[in-house]
Amino acid sequence: MSVAFGGFTALSDVTLTITPGTVHGLIGPNGAGKTTMVNVLTGFQAPTSGRVTLSGQDVGTLPAHALRRQGVARTFQAGRLFGGLDVLDNLAVTGVGLGHSRHASEVEALRLLEWMGVSHLAEQPAAGLPYTDERRVGIARALMFAPQFLLLDEPAAGMSEEEAADLAGLIRRVATDLGTGVLLIEHNVALVLSVTSHVYVLDAGRLIEEGDRGVITASQRVRDAYFGADQEAA
Repeated sequence: MSVAFGGFTALSDVTLTITPGTVHGLIGPNGAGKTTMVNVLTGFQAPTSGRVTLSGQDVGTLPAHALRRQGVARTFQAGRLFGGLDVLDNLAVTGVGLGHSRHASEVEALRLLEWMGVSHLAEQPAAGLPYTDERRVGIARALMFAPQFLLLDEPAAGMSEEEAADLAGLIRRVATDLGTGVLLIEHNVALVLSVTSHVYVLDAGRLIEEGDRGVITASQRVRDAYFGADQEAA
């Protein structure tokens, strides 16, 4: 796919595949095009050219709400919880938006909170949650009614090393226990490499490398993108 805004090309001929039950990573320096990629894959931005397919069906023109109903969910960097609602209602409103009854949505919300080990937060106001809990609730909300794919946009931003390690364990469980395909978009490269089977690296809107941990850590192109081509001479 490619995405252009006027004369600026945000993505140029990028191909990316996510499969159920696996964790893939998307990394790159600031301005690489990662957020644009997430927006395209989740229906918030239409590609200028190319296709987005889900199980072989072209879904590149579907709006975000329609794509979510087909099983593509995401989180946001800023959390975007409904501050005036408690945690349970933040999850339940998603279920209602997906077409489920209020009762079924509350049952699913309680099940997910229990699965994540945060059922004690159910009646807590979303506006007063600690930062790490806010991120976990955002993930739980995205997981309502078992989406086929989950895209996590900078979920570890601002977390300590210990908190990021706990998040890594949760991401693994999402893939292995729920069978959900995960795309992890992160600046924390160490976190990405610790949980993913395949990593895509963007720089200036282009895919410059892809592969497993060994390929990424050995890539001169990746080092140049993050540190500059003259890093070894510095």
